[in-house]
Amino acid sequence: MSEVESFFKSAFSVDNVIFGFDEGDLKVLLIQRGAAPYKGKWALPGDLVYPNEDLDTAAARVLEQLTGLRNVYLEQVKTFGAVDRHPLGRVITIAYYSLIKISDYAVTPASFAQSAKWHSVSKVSELAFDHNEILDSCLKRLKRKVRMSPVGFELLPPKFTLTELQHLYESVLNPVNGLDKRNFRKKILSMNLLVELTESQAGVAHRPAKLYQFDQDKYEEFVAEGFSFDI
Repeated sequence: MSEVESFFKSAFSVDNVIFGFDEGDLKVLLIQRGAAPYKGKWALPGDLVYPNEDLDTAAARVLEQLTGLRNVYLEQVKTFGAVDRHPLGRVITIAYYSLIKISDYAVTPASFAQSAKWHSVSKVSELAFDHNEILDSCLKRLKRKVRMSPVGFELLPPKFTLTELQHLYESVLNPVNGLDKRNFRKKILSMNLLVELTESQAGVAHRPAKLYQFDQDKYEEFVAEGFSFDI
C-alpha cells in the first residue's frame, strides 16, 4: 500500500441527535444497540455512510432504518474525528440534530437497534462510543439557536399559554433557577411575535390563563432574519 492509498482507509459515519419536546421536558431519542461493539448500550441513532452515498442522504436513511422516523429536518452540527473513537478502526463522524414534537412521530426500532426510546436529556447516563460528547455539542447548538430564532411553532399546541411557552424555553436552556416570569413575558410580548386570543384555558383548577398563538408572518420573518433573545 502506498502512502497516498493509506489516506483512503478511513470510514465515515453519521450520528443523529433528535431532541423532542413532550410534557414540558426536553428529551433525546436513543437506541439500544443489538450488535457489537457496545452491544446492549444506549447510543445515538448512527451508522456508517455507504461509499456511493452523500452525507445528508445517509443521515436520513440511518435515522429511518434504526428508529422509523421519516421526513425529519436534519442540520449538520460538527465533525468528530478522534483517532481512537471507534474500536474497529478510524471512523470520522458527522453529527446532525433536530428538534421535533414527540407526539407527531411513532418510533419503530429496526436493524441493529434492539429498542428505541425517548430519554430525558438531564438523565442521560454513559452512552456508547463518544456519544455523550456528541450529545453535549448538539445541545449547545440548540441552546444557541433558541436565542437567535423562535421555537414553538411546531412544538406547542396551536393555542398555548405564556407559561407553556416559558416551559419550552426552560426545557432547552435549563437555567439553574428557571427563567424570571416577568422578564420572560416582557421580552416575548415586546417582540410582537404572539397574537393574544379572546379565549382562556378551559377545565383547569386554577385561574384560567390567556391563550396565545404565533403570528405566522412575524414568526417566519424571525426565522429568516433571527433575533437576540437574552433574558
